[in-house]
Amino acid sequence: MKKLAGLWIDHKKAVIVMATDKGDEVKAIVSNLNKQPVRLSGARSRGRYEAQLVPADDRQERRLRGQLNIYYDAAVACMQGAGGVLIFGPGEAKGELKKRIVKSRCGIPVISVETVDKMTDRQILARVRNYFAAQAA
Repeated sequence: MKKLAGLWIDHKKAVIVMATDKGDEVKAIVSNLNKQPVRLSGARSRGRYEAQLVPADDRQERRLRGQLNIYYDAAVACMQGAGGVLIFGPGEAKGELKKRIVKSRCGIPVISVETVDKMTDRQILARVRNYFAAQAA
């Protein structure tokens, strides 16, 4: 059996399962994403130039995108050498990661992208084992 990877991902955490003949290896990556800043409890400034106190949306978006790129690069680095990867998760992160893998041409083929709800590490491990066992049969 070649080295295969299963990845559960959302914007806060990624759990990577590397399945080989010798056994399974589980790694977790936690992102350091900062939520976009908002005004505190809807309070308005009494000053005249309140608009200058809140950072511009494009600057916030660029910072968030940069943090996501670092997070996705760390996930891809953990999967180097895999013969294929199964990506699943609850939100948009799985699609963004697939685009990043395809665009970077890192040589990791994406086998499937599936939508699932939040899962524990043991559920993720069991899902990856079952998926690749069904593919081998």
